[in-house]
Amino acid sequence: MAQSNIKVAVQKFGNFLSSMVMPNISAFIAWGLITALFIPTGFLPNESLSKMVDPMVTYLLPLLIGYTGGKLVHEQRGAVVGAIATMGVIVGADIPMFLGAMIIGPLGGWVIKKFDQMIEGKVRAGFEMLVNNFSAGILGAIIAILAFLGVGPVINTFTRLLVAGVDWLVGTGLLPLTSILIEPAKVLFLNNAINHGVLSPIGVEQVKETGQSILFLLEANPGPGIGVLLAYMFFGKGNAKKSAPGAGIIHFFGGIHEIYFPYILMRPMLILAVILGGMSGVFTLVLLGGGLFAPSSPGSIIAITAVTPHHASAYLANFAGVLVAGAVSFIVSSFILKTGKQGEEDIEAAAQKMQEMKGKKSSVSNVFAGDQGAMPDDVQKIYFACDAGMGSSAMGASLLRKKVKEAGINVAVTNTAISNLPADAQIVITQAELTPRARNKVPNAYHISVDNFLSSPEYDKLISELEFPANSSLYEIVEDAEENVPGNKDQEMAHEDDLLRAENVFLNQQFANKEEAIHFTGRALVNAGYVDESYVEAMIERENIASTYMGNDVAIPHGTEEAKKAVIKSGFTVVQVPDGVDFDGQKVRLIFGIAGKDGTHLEILSGIAVTCSDMENIEKMVEADTPQTIIDIIGKK
Repeated sequence: MAQSNIKVAVQKFGNFLSSMVMPNISAFIAWGLITALFIPTGFLPNESLSKMVDPMVTYLLPLLIGYTGGKLVHEQRGAVVGAIATMGVIVGADIPMFLGAMIIGPLGGWVIKKFDQMIEGKVRAGFEMLVNNFSAGILGAIIAILAFLGVGPVINTFTRLLVAGVDWLVGTGLLPLTSILIEPAKVLFLNNAINHGVLSPIGVEQVKETGQSILFLLEANPGPGIGVLLAYMFFGKGNAKKSAPGAGIIHFFGGIHEIYFPYILMRPMLILAVILGGMSGVFTLVLLGGGLFAPSSPGSIIAITAVTPHHASAYLANFAGVLVAGAVSFIVSSFILKTGKQGEEDIEAAAQKMQEMKGKKSSVSNVFAGDQGAMPDDVQKIYFACDAGMGSSAMGASLLRKKVKEAGINVAVTNTAISNLPADAQIVITQAELTPRARNKVPNAYHISVDNFLSSPEYDKLISELEFPANSSLYEIVEDAEENVPGNKDQEMAHEDDLLRAENVFLNQQFANKEEAIHFTGRALVNAGYVDESYVEAMIERENIASTYMGNDVAIPHGTEEAKKAVIKSGFTVVQVPDGVDFDGQKVRLIFGIAGKDGTHLEILSGIAVTCSDMENIEKMVEADTPQTIIDIIGKK
């Protein structure tokens, strides 16, 4: 238990550190580009433009970190006090104060937060602005002075020791050993914390002295991950083999390293492959003098190329480091996959295992049932959030945006950092381990957690919820949709007698499970000439997206949107199950198989909804001993 708590605490601390740096990565990249281009040894030397280099690294970058750190603790007031306090460590030291800003920025935010809590409800009306402005200014000034006198010199000494330690590791050839710690930590989702919370600040120090730093490539190297995914492409089985190519593209060119973590957890021995691959890559970089002039975020080959110093030897060294890491990882991974016993690897099970290893709830795509908030009635925007709002969240948002568009739903989908989630956010989607942070940020939102970015079932469940809200009755759903049915209502229902015939009403049926019941209902639609054979499987597929149980002991299984082409003509069947069949924990006694063409299924649903909204009708149909009795009950409505 204690070990689990320590793991969680370390992860939270690491995430907090990275959350201060990652939203400001674009500023680091801007500084790196200006440095690489315009300093005297740069690609386009320019004395005037190079004057921006020192002020940016000395003032801009630490201030942004301190501002963001304060904001994470106490919104805008925390951000302002954090920035003021950060000036103290900046002026109090003679090196860029990234680590100092990571300490003093959140501290400033915490101090003003405690002050606000202390005076809450005690300020006289009309004096709020005066107290707010002077309290932030006074406290910020005090913390800045203390930081100048004490924190700055301490962090200055500590940072120099860290840089000296890295130089020693490089000089003694021991830097590759860092992969023993870095690669396993990445699989526990500490990759951003390691890269941007620890390595990047020290790397910036090295860039200022030498123009590049190898530290920017210790975690960001995509080689170890792509080696594992390539091995699965050639020697894997089942879903893992099928999904590995797509995951490889996203990892290598998109820089989303998180996507290969579940593949390692399916075969834990593969951690040796990424460790050896990482060590080989670092050794190659040290040997050839590789490094970057700014952090590579995300860790894709495209981003690495963009921030590689502009000379042939640097490109050669960096590309060789990636290639060697990938090759070693591929060889070791292939050996493990070929010699070990393989089953049909399950990505979802691996994602579940990931949560268990991190001390989280062990459920795949966990939505923390009962605590995720209520689905909003009128959704305007969906937020996909992560640490920085530009990595995994950008990929997830693009996939979900495509699904929303295909479903014809008028809802905007955007990606953002958790720290930037607006207070009025309605639906928030995050990685499972980030959901608690998102919930703390916007507790009133509807929260959804995903693990598998490529094909999370939560995407389709959400689409289904947006199309047919769970808190709406069948009658309300159909009543709203009915207004949009094209054509003349009388004309569409002209062949009413053909919609439900006596031979399509089945009494006293029994089923072992809902799949068996849906197959039976679908076959009845096929035999009645309403649909093609393919429609039956489409009904099962639709049920897997979200249950078609509608309340009042009624289910209405039907095909997916894509299955419309399999519908020959409109009609429905009724299956009576007196003893009931389980639909995801709900007892169903009446099953209506629906096939609708050209909008007439809405009329069918409308009639069923009106009839089934009254439990007295339900009981009569369940107890009916002839098909005509059921037809008459429905026909009256």
